[in-house]
Amino acid sequence: MYDKDVLVQNQVGLHARPATFFIQKANEFKSSIWVEKDERRVNAKSLLGVLSLGIVGGTKIRIIADGTDDKAAVDSLVDLVESGFAE
Repeated sequence: MYDKDVLVQNQVGLHARPATFFIQKANEFKSSIWVEKDERRVNAKSLLGVLSLGIVGGTKIRIIADGTDDKAAVDSLVDLVESGFAE
């Protein structure tokens, strides 16, 4: 299991379009991946789950993965979040 905290950079947070990019990236990995905000944890491969967290800009989230490619999955998703989803 591997996890890392990241600060959401883009102003509007993980609304529909960035959340879709996030989920597409998460689905490239075999590991189980979760996003955690304020003690709530959801499946990072679920659009409704990610949107239900209501992640806005400036929010700190934790990305957690467990599986054969867990470190690569977390690092890749952290990079995506830190890039601001090219917005």
